[in-house]
This record gives sequence, structure tokens and C-alpha cells, in this order.
Amino acid sequence: MPHKNLERWSPWLLLAATLLLWQIVCAAFAVPEYLFPSPWAIAQQLVAFGDVIAAHAWRTWWVTMVGFGIAIVVGVLLGFIIGSSRLAYAAIYPLMTAFNALPKAAFVPILVVWFGIGVGPAILTAFLISFFPIMVNIATGLATLEPELEDVLRVLGARRWDVLTKVGLPRSMPYFFASLKVAITLAFVGTTVSEMTAANEGIGYLLISAGSSMQMGLAFAGLLVVGAMAMVMYELFSVVERHTTGWAHRSAHGG
Repeated sequence: MPHKNLERWSPWLLLAATLLLWQIVCAAFAVPEYLFPSPWAIAQQLVAFGDVIAAHAWRTWWVTMVGFGIAIVVGVLLGFIIGSSRLAYAAIYPLMTAFNALPKAAFVPILVVWFGIGVGPAILTAFLISFFPIMVNIATGLATLEPELEDVLRVLGARRWDVLTKVGLPRSMPYFFASLKVAITLAFVGTTVSEMTAANEGIGYLLISAGSSMQMGLAFAGLLVVGAMAMVMYELFSVVERHTTGWAHRSAHGG
């Protein structure tokens, strides 16, 4: 039991130790706040500009969720197509890998030309940067279905569609939730990057505005909020994963 409690609280203990060390270093070396603000200075900015940060954070939040929702739909569909067909796997997967290697920030100016400054480029950037992990994990879960298991199901009268939907997709759920926890962090990155160059609101816009006026405490407060939002979504997916795919994980007391 003490070991489990330590595991539960270890992230918070590490965070507290990091913040304490950060504060001590800033105070000991008298680091100017416009260069590298201390945690206390960031907290002060977070309180002083709470309403402004909340408004920008809400915009970043819902834009990211829209782009991420599109990424889930497209990623699952493409992953199902790629994982269920050897021909599709051979034809589509290399092209998607090459596409994923392209820097998504380079798409932002193109998206601005197509859709103008606003939510369009941010939603699409969040989608473009986050659908690939979902697609890959769904495809992997389906493509690695054991041939022996598939043969047995075929002998029992199951069709290819039955094998994929009743065995392959449930088997892919642990891969799916693992991809969601990676993809949601990437979606926030995509939205923030787009907002830094193609928006007049959002956390990305706040970072540029604060940086140009040398308000580093405010900029770090914005980064803190983005990290907190991503962490909340990560934990949400972890909870859903534990309640829906517990069968796929080794019990803490099991062999």
C-alpha cells in the first residue's frame, strides 16, 4: 500500500521539487523576470491576468477539441482501411509516413491563404498533426491479428468482416487509447503553433503578444495553462482506458 501511494503522488512530488528548485535558482542568481521568470512571478501573472488567460484558453481548448475530433474520425477510418487490407497497407502506409514527416507549421501559411486568419487554420493544423498516431495504432492492431486465430474463426464460419469488427477492433482498443494520449498533446501543439501566426486570439496569440512586450511571466503562464489542459485530457483518456480495456492490462497483483 505505501508503494502504491508513492506511485500515485510521485508526479506531484516531482513537480513540487522542480518548482522549488526553480524558485531557488531564480532567487539565488537574481535572474531578471523578463528573461526567465520564477514560479512565483508566473503565479502572480496567472492571477493578475486570469480573465484574459481564461478567454484565450477557452478558444484554444474548443478549437483543439474540434481538430482532435476530426483526427479521431479520419484516423480510425484510415487505420481500419490500412489494417484490414494488405494492399491498402502497402499502398497507403508509406505515403502517410512521408506526409507525417512534413513539418506541419509549414502548412499554416498555406491554410491561411485558403481559409483566412481564424479558427480554420488552427483546427486543420490540430487535425493534421494528431491523426497519424491514431491511424498507425488502429492499423497496427488490425494488421497484427494472429493468423492462427483468424484461421480458427474462418473455420467456425466467421467472415472477414466479422473477424475485423468483432475481434480485430476490440483487440485494437488498447492501441487506440494509447494513440489518443499521444495525439491529444500533439493537437494542442498544432493549435498553439497555428495561433502564433494565424489568429488574433488563443494561447498561441497570447504567447506572441506577451513575448513582444517582454512579459515573460505571462507567456509562461500561458504555457502552463496549455500543459494543464493537455494533462487533463491525458488523464481523462487514462481513466476511460482503465474502465474499458482493463482486460488488456496485467493486474497489479496478478502474475
